[in-house]
Amino acid sequence: MLQKTRGIALSYIRYRETSIIARVYTEEFGLQSYIVNGVRSAKSKNNRIALFQPLTLLDMVVYYKNDRDLHRLSEVKTLHPFQSLPFEVTKSTIALFVTEMLNKVLKEEAGSPVLFRFLLDSVLFLEEARSNYENFHLIFLLKLSFFLGFGPEGAREFEDQLRENSYPFLPDAAVEEALNTMLRKPFGTPISLTRTARNELANALVAYYQIHIDTVGDVKSLPVLREVLG
Repeated sequence: MLQKTRGIALSYIRYRETSIIARVYTEEFGLQSYIVNGVRSAKSKNNRIALFQPLTLLDMVVYYKNDRDLHRLSEVKTLHPFQSLPFEVTKSTIALFVTEMLNKVLKEEAGSPVLFRFLLDSVLFLEEARSNYENFHLIFLLKLSFFLGFGPEGAREFEDQLRENSYPFLPDAAVEEALNTMLRKPFGTPISLTRTARNELANALVAYYQIHIDTVGDVKSLPVLREVLG
């Protein structure tokens, strides 16, 4: 059955000689995998593989059957062509980190329009922001944790959970204030953090996710993120 849905590209793997299997978080069906044929062929007349780079926003027509793990695409195009996110080093590094985390924590195979809207708005902010996006990944993970069911009510609860699980996170008053601001304010709110504090908070947030989701494991993009933002 053909269905229309919007989606956010998360990752892809090579499949056979010329195709890929793309993982996409969709508005209508949640996390889905799609076979995309011919995109790696030298004879391909377009660069459709670029549509499945991290966080690309998609408008799709798909063949959907709820008893299948692997689906096919009928049509796919860019919902919002990027002008900055893939081309600016800081933004693309943040996007790589965010995408890796989403790949690890998004599991449901059912649509969640509210979560999709949050993800869509977050990506659009990162794409369009010209300033005050250096803390985007921190705010994103904090806000995403509420959709996943373990959002902290405040900085103290966040610290307590880390301490109870033997993670050595001892923020000063400035970092506590920054955490509370991130929890309550939207993306783009100016927040003063040193590079050291930003990196320590990123480490702490990954640890916080590891406490609550046992599939998070090692986050390979984190050292790259620390280097670029440090």
